[in-house]
Amino acid sequence: MIEVTHLSKKFGSLWAVDDLSFSLKKGEIVGFLGPNAAGKTTTMRLITGYLAPSGGSVTVAGHDVQLEPLQAAQKIGYLPETTPLYGEMVVVEYLSYFGRLRGLEQEALIKGMKEVSATCGLTKVLSKKIANLSRGFKQRVGLASALLHRPEILILDEPTVGLDPNQIDEIRKLIREIGSERTVLLSTHILSEVEQVCQRVLILADGKLAGEGTLDSIKAQARGKPVYSVGFKAARGEAEEAIRKIAGFESLEVIASRDHLHHFRVTLADSADRSEEFFRLAVAKGFGLCELKKEEVSLEDVFRRLTQ
Repeated sequence: MIEVTHLSKKFGSLWAVDDLSFSLKKGEIVGFLGPNAAGKTTTMRLITGYLAPSGGSVTVAGHDVQLEPLQAAQKIGYLPETTPLYGEMVVVEYLSYFGRLRGLEQEALIKGMKEVSATCGLTKVLSKKIANLSRGFKQRVGLASALLHRPEILILDEPTVGLDPNQIDEIRKLIREIGSERTVLLSTHILSEVEQVCQRVLILADGKLAGEGTLDSIKAQARGKPVYSVGFKAARGEAEEAIRKIAGFESLEVIASRDHLHHFRVTLADSADRSEEFFRLAVAKGFGLCELKKEEVSLEDVFRRLTQ
């Protein structure tokens, strides 16, 4: 649905986006991650046609954004970080106005307004002035306006910023529902949000693609050598000597040590699961096994490794 090919954008001497290439398939919800000034918002503005690229191209549902801007725009719904709302309008008036800007005929406009009002939970506030709505409902209005023309692609820039936990949960559920029928590109700094909502991630750093893949695959790429946290009730020297004989042993670090209770961080050289060997070691040596945990790589770990 979206093809980004060698895309670049320069502001003065600064390359905000630098030779960026990636694609989004139909029906995917893709997380778009990166630190501040990584180029995420600029990339989304290039995809939507708000900015012209300095190089490369963007194709949306088969339409080149530069050569066929109107056709490409018809396929996209865009919710920027600062939702463009008119506070003096009531909700139904705003949606009607936005639909007319999109060129919707009267019948399609009425039908679309009913659909997005139901989907975004706006039915009870249609007659209320936008300025009087909560932040959560304002986000819903912005999302409804982005969906009004039934776009195949939805691009969301920080859709839950500034919301309380209940509002965040509601917007996330809404994104999951919408994503069952559309391609969604979701930019956010909330990594738990990506893990709950997205099937795949793109990570930017300094305008370049630092990593991409499913959540599992991108964690696997960054996982490196397996590390175990092990706690034994035994003499420290005896415990260390026994651990060094574990197959694939590479190094150990003492995390805590008190009396006969010792906690170690053990790094192994291969990816084989050695949990059973630690159990057998404890039984064979008569050690008390107080802890055994294989450390998992979090999305936060991956993010830091790829962007620092």
